[in-house]
Amino acid sequence: MKKTYLFACCIASAVAFTNCAKQDKGKPAFDTSNMDLTVKPGDDFNAYANGGWIKNAKMPDDKARYGAFDILREENDLLVKQIFEKAYQKTDAPKGSSWQKVGDFFASGMDTINIEKQGYEPIKGELKRIADIQSTEDLQKEIIALHQQYVTPLFIPYAGQDQKNTEVIVVNLYGGGLGLPDRDYYLNEDPRSAEIRKDYVEHLKAMFTLLEYTPEQAAQVADQIMKFETRLAKVTFTRLEQRNPYLTYNKVTMEEMQKLAPNFDWKNYFAGIGIEVPTDFVIDNPKFYTEISKMQKEVSLNEWKNYLTWNVVNQYSSYLSSAFENQNFEFYSRKLSGKEVNIPRWQRVSNTANFAIGEIVGQIFVEENFPPAAKEKMIALIGNLKLAFKDRITNLTWMGDSTKAKALEKLETMVVKVGYPDKWKDYSNLDITRDSYAENIKRASEFSFRENMNKIGKPVDRTEWGMTPQTVNAYYNPLMNEIAFPAGILQPPFFNLNADDAVNYGAIGVVIGHEMTHGFDDQGRNFDKNGTLTDWWTKEDSEKFNQLTQPLVEQYNNFVAIDSLHLDGNLTLGENIADYGGLTISYLAFQKSLNGKEAPKNIDGYTANQRFFLSYANVWRQIIRDKELMRRVKEDVHSPGKFRVNGALFNIPEFYEAFEISPNEPLYIAPEKRAKIW
Repeated sequence: MKKTYLFACCIASAVAFTNCAKQDKGKPAFDTSNMDLTVKPGDDFNAYANGGWIKNAKMPDDKARYGAFDILREENDLLVKQIFEKAYQKTDAPKGSSWQKVGDFFASGMDTINIEKQGYEPIKGELKRIADIQSTEDLQKEIIALHQQYVTPLFIPYAGQDQKNTEVIVVNLYGGGLGLPDRDYYLNEDPRSAEIRKDYVEHLKAMFTLLEYTPEQAAQVADQIMKFETRLAKVTFTRLEQRNPYLTYNKVTMEEMQKLAPNFDWKNYFAGIGIEVPTDFVIDNPKFYTEISKMQKEVSLNEWKNYLTWNVVNQYSSYLSSAFENQNFEFYSRKLSGKEVNIPRWQRVSNTANFAIGEIVGQIFVEENFPPAAKEKMIALIGNLKLAFKDRITNLTWMGDSTKAKALEKLETMVVKVGYPDKWKDYSNLDITRDSYAENIKRASEFSFRENMNKIGKPVDRTEWGMTPQTVNAYYNPLMNEIAFPAGILQPPFFNLNADDAVNYGAIGVVIGHEMTHGFDDQGRNFDKNGTLTDWWTKEDSEKFNQLTQPLVEQYNNFVAIDSLHLDGNLTLGENIADYGGLTISYLAFQKSLNGKEAPKNIDGYTANQRFFLSYANVWRQIIRDKELMRRVKEDVHSPGKFRVNGALFNIPEFYEAFEISPNEPLYIAPEKRAKIW
């Protein structure tokens, strides 16, 4: 489905659906059976807090990772399914209504007889246009056509805020065009990367065979595509480079871009995608565009056509007949992540709907499920967290007064969004029918592209959300200086209306603090209160901040994920800072909430402070397949769940006190070596 380029920092890479109103009061807010009391907290706190659950958990065949996020999704996908089935049965819903679009989209995706009958018929139009390309002009014309349906050869244009003038929506170009999920897979010589390259070539062969190429033709095409994409990979930023907002912000005039990449007709390109030709725009990586310009001259037209064909098939394979869908699963899910089987079809269709018509589904979801009490309690919690963070900033000894004043301004102006948008997207121009699943997705992609492009030159819509209400996640968007908590995350184990404050502050409170801290992590701190990319810190304070974050880099670099594979403390630094900050801020907010109240009693033999830290650990309980773990260590800016527990907590002084952790225990960190930032 379409790719989105939300410049945001999230609590997790998991996305799911949920139902917030129907919280099970029969389930304990904190379950001691999940613990393993044979493990000492200072030996492995993740095992101590979650070991009982880990020992009893069985990895489902259709999962590569299974934990709190996945369980929440598993339980609540069934509830969301009810929305789709209800809509599916409303065959008399008025044309153009939300119920009609949701029902018809779901029906088209579940009509496997029709999907099998169509085979790859839905993309034959694109494949024929590609086959008919006779010139570089035809080639560029086809790239224009594909980009408008979010098929993404080379790069993708999107309308977004100018990072140095966030009141203006401008054209941005974001490089990509790779079939493998990371450029290092093409270039690294380690055994795992070599194995993935080999499997990828076999996957390419299989896909082109399904397009009725002979085995010999498919093998030749696969090798050409691998060579083509390897050349792109060599000029693609690493994931660490992509985290540098100054490196990836390059504003160019049309004349400058034409000199940078002279073989690509940029004026024609922008006119072709249906926008007014800009005088200037933002690109992420200048050397990438210079290289694709060279490739227009140096790579044969047939190789270009093979590459475009692959982009079309790769984008739509999950929505075509089972042969294509199964082959897509075989490589991207089984080979890369270790999944044994695909999730049920109804789940796949509902997940796709979340991208294609997400806010239509979300609006129905909120109407039927989201309780006002949850929103009210969240707003109060966020207010408490803001006050706690204000105290932390005010009392910092390492930050100078001028930087501190601007930091407090940024915190004060940080926008808070809870539950769902105040204004819903208008899908009235999107036509959804029961006739063809792939065609529905194609129209939804074209609709989304046009909706995005239409923002250019218009005022920034600060009511817009970057996630749907049914998403189990949260985010901070530095360009908007906003934090958002969709309805989907506002239920156990993250948020529980029936739980005591210690549990809620340890879970959703830390999530809130995590997202707030993203405004001041190694990336977010580069944006001011208005979301503008600018260095608002003094040089001395910046140097101190970088020094203070180094302990986190070193600590996480030393964690071994599997065998000799270590975590990358630099890649995960932003999320690790946010975990540390979230714990620090939420713990203070929790303590402040106790002022003037009777001291909380022990529950299940655990103090309130212990329940706070145990609740945090419960959020990150998970089991994970080896292949998925290796993939995530390379690709994911989030540390694996085990290390989010055993990493962040051992920098918190109050944690040591709560569990009486002594210096002779393995995870003990000497006070002078702990991170001390916020």
